[in-house]
Amino acid sequence: MPVSLFATEPKQKARASVLAPVITMDGGRRLEFVGAFSSEKEVKGARSFWKRAVDVLAGPPSYGKLIRPYAVTLDSRGRIIVTDPGAMAVHVFDFANKQYRRLERGKGQDLLSPIDVAVDGQDNIYVTDSISGRIFVFEPSGKFSRFVGSVTKQEGIFKRPTGIAIDKQKGELFITDTLRDKIFVMDLQGHVLREFGGHGNGPGQFNFPTELVLHGEELYVVDAMNFRVQILSTQGKYLTQFGELGEEMGRIYRPKGLSVDSEGDVYLVEALLDAVQVFNREGSLLYTFGKSGGGPGEMELPSGLWIDANDRIYVADSYNQRVQVFQFTSAQHAKGGQH
Repeated sequence: MPVSLFATEPKQKARASVLAPVITMDGGRRLEFVGAFSSEKEVKGARSFWKRAVDVLAGPPSYGKLIRPYAVTLDSRGRIIVTDPGAMAVHVFDFANKQYRRLERGKGQDLLSPIDVAVDGQDNIYVTDSISGRIFVFEPSGKFSRFVGSVTKQEGIFKRPTGIAIDKQKGELFITDTLRDKIFVMDLQGHVLREFGGHGNGPGQFNFPTELVLHGEELYVVDAMNFRVQILSTQGKYLTQFGELGEEMGRIYRPKGLSVDSEGDVYLVEALLDAVQVFNREGSLLYTFGKSGGGPGEMELPSGLWIDANDRIYVADSYNQRVQVFQFTSAQHAKGGQH
C-alpha cells in the first residue's frame, strides 16, 4: 500500500531545532526531510563582528534570494543551481565554499523566463528561456558563453523551450519544445541531430511536453496535457508510459518536475496536491510526500525536482520561495548502513 509522509502520524526527529518528518518503508528504505534554503545569506553564514560593525555605518548587505524558484540541478562540484523566472535569473549556491553567484545576462540579452537547467561534463550551465526561445550557456565561473538555438537575431529553432537534459558521455542536448510538441536532440554547439514527437495522444506523441530527465539510455518525459509520463529511448522510440487524469493521489493533474532514484523509481511533482508522488517504472504508486503549507516537508506550488547520485532530493518549492532537501535511503544502502 502506498504511504504518505503526512498520511499517518510521522516519526519525528529533531534537527536544527526543527521537527523533521520521516517515513520508513519496507527493506529499510527511508525518506527524511533534511532542510531548506532560500538566499545567499544562508550560504555565507554568520557575519563576523567587524563586518557587522561596518553594517551599522554602511547598512546591511543586500543578499540574493529566491523569488519563484522553478528548477534545480547540481554540478560535479556539488553546487546547487536554481532557475528563478520570478527573479529572471539563475542562482548558484556553493555551500562548500560559502559562495553565491547570480546569472542573468547573455550577450545583449537578459534572461526573461529561465525554466530548466542542466550541466555538461565540464560543468558548463545550460538554461532554457521560454520567452526568448533560446538556451543560454554559461561557463562554470558564471561568465556567459553562447546561445544555443538561434538561427538569426530574430528567429530561433524553438517556440517555447522548457525541459533540458544532457547526455554527458555523448555530448547531446535533449530539449522539449512545448509549443511544437517535440523533442529536439542537438550537439553541444546547437546543431540539430534529430527530432521526434508531434502533436497527439498516441505512443511517442505529445500534448504540451515539459520536463524531461535522462536515466541511462531512457528518456522520461512529462507529457503534461496528456496527463502521463512517457518513457522513450534516446533515439525517440516509444517504450512505455504511465499516468491517468485525476485529482487524487496516484493520478496526474498538474505534473511538474520529475527525476529517478537509484532504484529506478520515478518521482513526479504534482502541483495540484502540493506533493511529490513516487511511482515504480510500471506506474504503480509507491508513496507520496508533501502537503500544502510552509512548514518542513510542506509545499506551495512545487515545480522542479532533482535527485543526485546519493539519492538526495531537491524540490523547488516555488511559492514558499525556497528549495527543500530530502534524503532517500535505498534498501541497498540501508543494508550497508550508509547513504
